[in-house]
Amino acid sequence: MPERLALIDYGAGNLRSVENALRAAGASDVLVTADPEIVRKAERIVLPGVGAFAACMGALSAIPGMVDALNERVIGQGAPFLGVCVGMQLMADAGEEFGTTPGLGWIEGVVARLEPNDPEARIPHMGWNDVVPVVPHPLIVPGEAYFLHSFGFRAGDPKTLAATTDHGGTVTAAVARDNLIGAQFHPEKSQAYGLAFLSRFLDWRP
Repeated sequence: MPERLALIDYGAGNLRSVENALRAAGASDVLVTADPEIVRKAERIVLPGVGAFAACMGALSAIPGMVDALNERVIGQGAPFLGVCVGMQLMADAGEEFGTTPGLGWIEGVVARLEPNDPEARIPHMGWNDVVPVVPHPLIVPGEAYFLHSFGFRAGDPKTLAATTDHGGTVTAAVARDNLIGAQFHPEKSQAYGLAFLSRFLDWRP
């Protein structure tokens, strides 16, 4: 029986493109859902996201029981979890966009505005850029991926920094620990590199 993958629907703008990319990468049972009970029964969970940290965390928290279900299934039971862009940022302790907003607190760190050292490096960081692995991880390989963000994840524990990129200085490209993986880049926009990344996630047995 195919594994059931829950793609969390909390109004994220990249929801359908992530769904399409997951199917293209080989996922055959993708449930786009705002139902905590479906999340509790899912073998894998993906949290998409674009926009402001505070608005996205607010929308996720506004779904009755969803944060509890995510904590139970992902942290308590170890279901493989992928956060994409803001979905990755929500794993942090807090985000600093429009004031400080608590995150899920799954990976130590804060999400702060990018501050490039190079005046030619514009904000938002937008376009194709290198993904450079920092620590060995089965999902992270060198390559080029598509980025679009103005805030970045500042990991509190260097062991959770899985990959970086450069945009007027070092920027987090991926974070990971245990059964958690977060990509600042957009796999759904990263063509062959992104589909291969999602395929590895679908096969991942942390």
